[in-house]
Amino acid sequence: MSWLRKNCVVVPIDFSSESFAALSPALEFVENASHIYVIHVLTRFPAAEPGIIWNPADDRTRKYHAEFALREQLDELEYGGIHIEVTIGDPSSEILDFAEAKAAGLIVISSRGQTGIQRFFLGSVVERVVRFSHCPVLVLR
Repeated sequence: MSWLRKNCVVVPIDFSSESFAALSPALEFVENASHIYVIHVLTRFPAAEPGIIWNPADDRTRKYHAEFALREQLDELEYGGIHIEVTIGDPSSEILDFAEAKAAGLIVISSRGQTGIQRFFLGSVVERVVRFSHCPVLVLR
């Protein structure tokens, strides 16, 4: 349906099989894969992290390796033409800022289905994205 077509669909990927499965429904909302923007958010290392202290891992290297792994996985799944962005920070904030900067028409995000005490302590990236997004959000279970 043409009225459901979006110029930009953002799909957050956390390397889980559920997040990669969100790409298939996202393709239904765009003309071609070049309108899909995948984002992966790396968390910041604590200052006392051994990788930071001894300097074998810096943010630039981490982003490079994450992007390389994402491209490899997406090529394996035959999703050519998809745009990839790797950022560092709070996942929900980074996803929301990225979607707003790209003027996304839709965010397609997968939920891990955490409930109860686990969700209470860990929080929910999906819940924050749904609550504060400037555009519609499709949540997949």
